[in-house]
Amino acid sequence: MNQRDARTVVTTYVTAIADGDLDTAIACFAEDATWEYPGNLPLSRVWRGKDAILTDFLGSVRTLFAPDTVLEVTLTQVLADGPQAVAEWTAKGTAANGAAYENHCAAVFTVENGLITAVREYLDTQHVARTLFAG
Repeated sequence: MNQRDARTVVTTYVTAIADGDLDTAIACFAEDATWEYPGNLPLSRVWRGKDAILTDFLGSVRTLFAPDTVLEVTLTQVLADGPQAVAEWTAKGTAANGAAYENHCAAVFTVENGLITAVREYLDTQHVARTLFAG
């Protein structure tokens, strides 16, 4: 994957998440990558390191959804220029508390040597609080 451009790497990553292909998703990240998640939620912080991002952060997100449901991720677009790519996607599912969840997300990815090194995500954190962290 080291020779891929930012658009290809980010598209591969989001598609892998949508398909539940965790091995491919993990392979998209540099060991020292960071992921900045906005807001004042329990998940809001800068996650540092590939393991923290994929196990602690994304693993925690999965527990917020009903165990018998699939989180549907639909990639809307990817715009890229040099090492930067902006991806937009929609996430739909059923929260662990039964609430319907649909959020439109975007993130700025930095890709170096074919691997994601940084992510700044943007989404409706109030919707996350109302649905995934309610009650």
